[in-house]
Amino acid sequence: MASEQQIAANRRNARRSTGPRSETGRKRSSRNSLRHGLAAARSVNAKRIEDLAHEIAGATTDLVTLEYARAIAQAEFDQVEIRGAKVALISRVMTFGVVKRPPASHLIRAAKRVFRALDRGKLIPFEGFEAPALPTTEPECTAEAMRRALPELIKLERYERRAAGRRARALRNFLKWTKYKTT
Repeated sequence: MASEQQIAANRRNARRSTGPRSETGRKRSSRNSLRHGLAAARSVNAKRIEDLAHEIAGATTDLVTLEYARAIAQAEFDQVEIRGAKVALISRVMTFGVVKRPPASHLIRAAKRVFRALDRGKLIPFEGFEAPALPTTEPECTAEAMRRALPELIKLERYERRAAGRRARALRNFLKWTKYKTT
């Protein structure tokens, strides 16, 4: 059991832990879930989620059953979106050799350098962002792409585990409710 001093210290620390305070910090943290686009997929799939929920629930008109079925369908679509994001990430690395696009400032500087040279009457090659080359043989290329994408894949894994947990919980609740309703 926590002592009064520990409780008081916890409360003091909690008052300081309020998240970002500056306007730029708040803006940045508000967009954390949008980095990979997974949050945007929910509105796009609303009709498909509702259709799947009705398919799971069957011909029932019970609102509780439908709500549990919606939770199952939402988690199922979340898992599909996350798996698609993983595949797209690996494909992007296999195509471009890097996980993230080069910073725009780097490309803008390179383009300005080329245009200044053209103004002086010289033609210089555009030296944009060069990614390290991937191996040419298929198994090594895929393995190297996955190695380069691994930090981002680990971040997506967390979302996938959460979606799987939500799906399992919703399925248990759905089955418990339907069993309860029939008895």
